[in-house]
This record gives sequence, structure tokens and C-alpha cells, in this order.
Amino acid sequence: MGKAIIFMIFTMSMNMIKAETCKSIDKGPVIPTTPLVIFLEKVQEVALQTYGHNRFDAKLFVDMSLRKNLSETIEAFNKLPRIVNGSVSKSDLDGFIGSYLSSPDEDLVYVEPVDFVAEPEGFLPKVKNSEVRAWALEVHSLWKNLSRKVADHVLEKPELYTLLPLKNPVIIPGSRFKEVYYWDSYWVIRGLLASKMYETAKGIVTNLVSLIDQFGYVLNGARAYYSNRSQPPVLAAMIVDIFNQTGDLDLVRRSLPALLKENHFWNSGIHKVTIQDAQGSNHSLSRYYAMWNKPRPESSTIDSETASVLPNICEKRELYRELASAAESGWDFSSRWMSNGSDLTTTSTTSILPVDLNAFLLKMELDIAFLANLVGESSTASHFTEAAQNRQKAINCIFWNAEMGQWLDYWLSNSETSEDIYKWEDLHQNKKSFASNFVPLWTENSCSDNNITTQKVVQSFMSSGLLQPAGIAMTLSNTGQQWDFPNGWPPLQHIIIEGLLKSGLEEARTLAKDIAIRWLRTNYVTYKKTGAMYEKYDVTKCGAYGGGGEYKPQTGFGWSNGVVLALLEEFGWPEDLKNDC
Repeated sequence: MGKAIIFMIFTMSMNMIKAETCKSIDKGPVIPTTPLVIFLEKVQEVALQTYGHNRFDAKLFVDMSLRKNLSETIEAFNKLPRIVNGSVSKSDLDGFIGSYLSSPDEDLVYVEPVDFVAEPEGFLPKVKNSEVRAWALEVHSLWKNLSRKVADHVLEKPELYTLLPLKNPVIIPGSRFKEVYYWDSYWVIRGLLASKMYETAKGIVTNLVSLIDQFGYVLNGARAYYSNRSQPPVLAAMIVDIFNQTGDLDLVRRSLPALLKENHFWNSGIHKVTIQDAQGSNHSLSRYYAMWNKPRPESSTIDSETASVLPNICEKRELYRELASAAESGWDFSSRWMSNGSDLTTTSTTSILPVDLNAFLLKMELDIAFLANLVGESSTASHFTEAAQNRQKAINCIFWNAEMGQWLDYWLSNSETSEDIYKWEDLHQNKKSFASNFVPLWTENSCSDNNITTQKVVQSFMSSGLLQPAGIAMTLSNTGQQWDFPNGWPPLQHIIIEGLLKSGLEEARTLAKDIAIRWLRTNYVTYKKTGAMYEKYDVTKCGAYGGGGEYKPQTGFGWSNGVVLALLEEFGWPEDLKNDC
């Protein structure tokens, strides 16, 4: 029987188990949201009924703030005249919003970055082509467009806002994303370092550390409704990169306690999974698991509609947790998380041990060991060096597939409790090729095992079908979800390119440069055609931005700008290399 069929049978049986156990109550933790968020979700629901789906953005309504106190606002909202289906007339809703709510644009205000100069000294010395250099300077100038600080009125009365009152200026992604996001910030910082904007980069890290101090982990984004999930953990990597450029030991000392808290968050409770390998040895790995089982507030009407086909509240709650957990992964949404790639309701994120999350955590452990050594905390450094060695072994035992030459996500046989010890079986590895299968290249010593060679991984990547004319596709499944084919996303391009470079293999370096040229070229050509940098790109053709998912294509764009600048710093652009398609 073919491996794909075996995996399909396994995932079908998973769905049957889910259906049979749906009588049980969802047992995962739930961190309550705020009364303000709950109220704004009701406004969002009524707004959809009133305005209709055309150009409706659910996030806009939970990003609004109050002009008056919450109880007065709720009272006025409840008094709005209702028509037959419970909706409100457009004029009445417009009047209510105008009187009681404010646009989110007023909560973050423009601020000139303190360290921005039009052309920094030593900026991208390897870029020799004058047209590409002019473009790079335009991308560099976009940091000014995306620079914001929390308005004084938010700091004075934070209870009226879903925006969290961060103290330092931020770089926002752009368009509908008007707040700072966790893993976006890593690639923003990589670009800021190329732009010599060290103080802005440090300020972003300080903001994220403050979230750990308050919540125990970095939130998905700086909004009250993100308090029940995180995002891929890359804060330690930000601090290491900033230190390597600036030598700022004070930043390291101030940040280290927060990094220890974040590491505990990802390695305890519902995130921690124990799995026994084929030789009987136990390993600890981690998974995404949101602390929420209702519709995501920023997409409440969308999630409710998605779940409407399910027969009971129990199955709906399970789906809401799985969708929120997929959002925690950053890959929202993708067939990678679904047992049936064409059906979003089969999203099963908490039943999957993800390759990329555990590679990020391996890098975190290595980075914490490095940072602890810098400030003389040798026992902490030893602890995390050992933790990294254990995780590296677990990654290679549980995820590595020698036949494919890739690290593969592992599906758990059930996910009812976090105390179970799961037993590894080959059929539970997901044999599909995803860009995330190659994230372990980004960490040191990923190919240190005698049975795993960089050459084998490079050959597997080349034959996987993921490399397209304009970059790396996330998956090979065209489902209409934004983290599926044909979209390519900046962070995975950069991770794989940098991972190939770290290997030291000439063949890998040549491949890394080839991918970088493809990605830079499509960014350049799209910018020249549209005047904008995009969140994602269609990698099947040069000069096309991406689509799909639950919102229209977004411009700005923080991590896209950062990856372009980081790649130009690494590879440059020769005078004679053509820059068009």
C-alpha cells in the first residue's frame, strides 16, 4: 500500500476519533479576553449584517477604540433599533460608530525614527547595479512610512483600546496590520540592521520583552485579542543578531530573564509533548496550541461561518482552537494543518508536532546558551547547551526521513492530554513536501548526524517541486489558502537561503544565491509595476504578488522589506546582472 494512502487512512481515522469523542468537553486551557474585545466582536457581527460581505474587513471593528466608557457605549449600542433579522440600518450603525467609536488609525501615530538617514554610511556595499541600488534605497525609506508610536491618549486611558500600550516606537507590517507582530519583527530587524537603524531595532526587542514580562510569552501581536496565543519564537535570534552588530551587552542582560520565561512557555503544559522513538527512548518536543476555543476576535464572523457546517458546539470549539493554533504557527491557513487539504474544518494543528517550531526552539536554546555565556551565566549556558543537544537528537529521531531526505511533520495519534507518551510510527510522518521541512537547515549542526548530510537535503529540496521560477512555494497544494501553492512568503525564503549558506557546502551556496536572485527579482519587478512591496508573492511567475486567504493582498510591507535588504546585503547585485524578468 502506498505511503500517501496509508497517511490518508490514518488522517481519516483521526477525524472519526474526533467525531466519536466530540461529546467530551474541550479540555484545553482558555485565557479569557477582555470585555471590550467581546463587545467589539458584537459590533463586528452586526456590521457584517448591515454592510454585507463586499469589502468587509472583520479586523477593522475589533481594532476600533471607544470615545466614551464601555458601559455607556454598550447601553447605546443595545438601544439601536433592530430590523426583522436583528440587524441595524446603515444610517443608525454609521451614526453609532461616528458617535461612540474611533478609527484605529488614531491610536498609532507617525514618528520619525531617531536613527534613519536617507543613505546610511556603508549601506549595501555589494549592490553595484545603479537601478537596484536606487530601489534598495526606496525600500530603506519605507521604514519611515511604517514607523509608529502608541498615541499619548492610548497610554493615558488604555482601557478604551484593544491596542496594547507599548512604550517604544514600532515598525508595523502595513495596510490592515496596524500593530506590531511577533515573528514579523525578526525580519523587520534584519532589514533595520542592514539599514544601520540599531536603536529602532533595540526598541522593538524591548517592546517584545515587555510583553513577556506582562503575559509570560510574546503575543501573536500587540492587541488585547491576541493574548491567548503566541507566534514562532524568534526573540532570542533577534537579540543575537543585534548583539553581533552592536555589542550591546546591556540589552543581553536585560532580555535574558524574559527569554528563560519564554522558553518555559514553549516547553511546558499543553505545548510540551513526550514521544518515544523506535528504539524506546523518550524525547520532548513542542507543538502549537492556542489557549482559546472560540472564534478568533479579529476574524470572528469568518470563523463562525467556517464552523457553521459542523453539527454541534463541541466540534465547533475544537475547530476554533485548531484555527487559533494555526494562527499561532504563523501559517494561517495551509493544507499543512489539515487532514483533508481541501476542507478548512479538518484543521488539526494541535495534533501535529511541527518541524519548524522545534527548529526555532533549537535555535532559541543555542542562542540562549550563547547569550548566557556573554554575561557570565555559565550554569544557564550549560543547561541550554544540553537542552539543545537533546532537542537536536529528538528532531533527527522523530522528524528525519532518510528516504525523502527531509524532516517531516509528525501527526500524533490523538491529542486529548499532554501527559500521554506517544509512540513513534513511520506512518504518522506527513510525507508531503512543505517549505517548513527544510527549516532545520537554519540551525547550527542540523546535519551533524552521520546519516543526515547537507548534500542529501539539497538534492531533496531540488527535486521536491517547491522551487519555482520566482522563489520557494510553501506547499504543492493549490487550495486557495494563503500559505499554500502558489504563494511564497519572505520568512521561509530567507530561512532556507540562510540555512543553505550556513552549511558551507559550495553546491548549497550556489543554490542559495539562485533562490535569492529569483526572490529579489520578483520583488523588484512587482515594485516597479505597482509601486509597492507586498506581504507575499506568487512564485510561479516573476513579478506577481500573492493572493488567497481571508483578506485582500497587503502592501507595506515590514518583513518583505527586511528580507530584501538582508539578501542584498549578503549577495549584492552585480552591475551586469539583469534585474527584470
